[in-house]
Amino acid sequence: MKLAVGTFALLLLGASSAAAQPAGSTVTGGGLSRACSEAARAGGSASQSEQLCTHALETERLIAQDRAVTLVNRGIIRLRRGNYGQAIADFNYALRYRPGFAEAYVNRGAAYVGLHRFADGLADIDRALALGVQRPEKAYYNRGLAYEGLDDLGAASEDYRRALQIAPAWDLARRELALIADGRKGPGPREIAPQS
Repeated sequence: MKLAVGTFALLLLGASSAAAQPAGSTVTGGGLSRACSEAARAGGSASQSEQLCTHALETERLIAQDRAVTLVNRGIIRLRRGNYGQAIADFNYALRYRPGFAEAYVNRGAAYVGLHRFADGLADIDRALALGVQRPEKAYYNRGLAYEGLDDLGAASEDYRRALQIAPAWDLARRELALIADGRKGPGPREIAPQS
């Protein structure tokens, strides 16, 4: 019964915030996978959100596309919690079901950046951009973090500027750009931005 109540609350949360959220990876499958999708889109990082996604993957009969999206959504929640290894495993598994899934690549790239595996992150984010990721400003921002980690501050600044061209009011990208302009490079990424 606890899961049903939690699912209902997440569905309400998703319904109330859906209009404010940009386009992302949505599921056309059952109730749990849809609730998992809404939790990821709403910025969920609680263990209950992750459990909801896991329960959807274990109990719902999902077509390959919906299974891939549900894996990415669980990976996003894990990414927000700092569980980079588990997130990467989800993104890898999603790519088995849906090769060429830009959101899986961009989020896996962000997880690599979180692990300070900047070259791996850069390769995945480049691939996601080539495939046409849905929120390119987040891809550019995370790629900027990767370049910053590789000590290529010129390329990092350019990517933060690209992110701001797409999302001019985004304070996170503006802050990173200002830190570089002030000559204060941080010790790796300060805050990655999952693609939800």
